Amino acid sequence: MAIKVHGSPMSTATMRVAACLIEKDLDFEFVPVDMASGEHKKLPYLSLNPFGQVPAFEDGDLKLFESRAITQYIAHVYADNGYQLILQDPKKMPIMSVWMEVEGQKFDPPASKLTFELGIKPIIGMTTDDAAVKESEEQLSKVLDIYETRLAESKYLGGDSFTLVDLHHIPNIYYLMSTKVKEVFDSRPRVSAWCADILARPA
Repeated sequence: MAIKVHGSPMSTATMRVAACLIEKDLDFEFVPVDMASGEHKKLPYLSLNPFGQVPAFEDGDLKLFESRAITQYIAHVYADNGYQLILQDPKKMPIMSVWMEVEGQKFDPPASKLTFELGIKPIIGMTTDDAAVKESEEQLSKVLDIYETRLAESKYLGGDSFTLVDLHHIPNIYYLMSTKVKEVFDSRPRVSAWCADILARPA
């Protein structure tokens, strides 16, 4: 049975899972979810993701939701496929885990807000909330100051090789590089170089 990803191509969470599957050289079927009509808030979609969000994931009989849980499943179960996205060394793995938590809890909230305000709202004809942008940009700047220090210690956030940590950042950074927030990344040399590196990956 084929791997299926149910989601929206505009969704950063959907992009996160798709990028992981491509890194692992895995074939999958993309099943579009019509979010404009509220398909994600109705059955049968709610049987795949009870929170009514995208993506949802199927691998045979296994059904998962939450993009970071899905990418961890893919990286571990298909460890021998494609690019190795996890660190097997027991001393290095927890460091990777720490920075995965940082992405989810510190980076993603302001970055996702900025992506929505500056990347998504203009596409769907909504008005940008300038106050929300200012607040989120200030929060993101503080996180990137810490990233700049971290990237002086290792080439990537999770260690010396590209891992799920870096992959999880890609969708939001991809959007933000085409907005004024690009300056927040570019003003930090190591962060800027890291962004250029991870965005250049074929996946």
